[in-house]
Amino acid sequence: MHAWIKRLLLPLCMLMAVSSQAWSADDLKSWNDGPNKKSITDFVERVTKDGSADFIPVPERVAVFDNDGTLWAEQPLYFQLFFALDRVKVMAPDHPEWKTQEPFASLLKGDVKGALSGGEKAIMEIVMATHSGMSSDEFDAIVRDWVKTAKHPKSGKHYTEMVYQPMVELLGYLRANGFKTYIVSGGGIDFMRPWTEEIYGVPPEQVVGSSGKIAFEMLDGKGVIMRIPEINFIDDKAGKPVGIHQHIGRRPVMAFGNSDGDLQMLQWTCTRQGPSFCAYVHHTDAKREWAYDRNSSIGRLAKGLDEAKARSWTLIDMKEDWSKVFAYE
Repeated sequence: MHAWIKRLLLPLCMLMAVSSQAWSADDLKSWNDGPNKKSITDFVERVTKDGSADFIPVPERVAVFDNDGTLWAEQPLYFQLFFALDRVKVMAPDHPEWKTQEPFASLLKGDVKGALSGGEKAIMEIVMATHSGMSSDEFDAIVRDWVKTAKHPKSGKHYTEMVYQPMVELLGYLRANGFKTYIVSGGGIDFMRPWTEEIYGVPPEQVVGSSGKIAFEMLDGKGVIMRIPEINFIDDKAGKPVGIHQHIGRRPVMAFGNSDGDLQMLQWTCTRQGPSFCAYVHHTDAKREWAYDRNSSIGRLAKGLDEAKARSWTLIDMKEDWSKVFAYE
């Protein structure tokens, strides 16, 4: 090898060596040392070590994460619902019938509680009205504009600032160890895809979520995907393993959730043959975030909490395990 080539490659090799160490266990800086952090790092070290009896080849290293309540906050309402409520106000001038039509009439009067008293039916009406009747490109642009400007009613921060810093670090740590990280959420797949790569480092093709029906059309000589006001798939509870199978095609070896809606995803992951790891983010910090589990209307964790204890899954205690919750702290 010519000397000049060696001189060129040496700095590059050094840079690659540094990069490969950029996300070591020591760089889970927002995690307090303790048994839960150790359970994660011990598992990763065990399944990535050549010659280990539990070694998992790189193509099989699939880790799945719920989004709401696992990667970012979800109180007092799911953030996508806040998006839908904001869209009702923007769209109202084009829908004069909403002034007398529920749940929209209550929303326009500022009575969110009254509007949502109709339960799942009312929520689906709001979502269908605000998420359809446009092309996928138009919806993508609307979501991107919203996340740039909209702010959480309690913290005053942009919603994408309400991301859990320890989980962002965990995503990076896993990818540095050969894992492919996926989001598997009950939230809308097209609501998440515009921003997950920038915020989490998870590209749109690695996002699995609920979806409405779509159709291809030619408009003015251009091919477009149009959004239809009908439900296609709900990626929640038993739907999560189905969504993983359809989109990913591999059973995960690691799964992270925070609610009963994630239970079946964790069950499917941790009943595989071979080593596996399942964890719940347990919301125990009322000061820095919210404290809730069994009695919450958002992100209820009851059956999952019982099963986590019975199966010895890791329960990540937000108050005890995280030195920092949000990056802006």
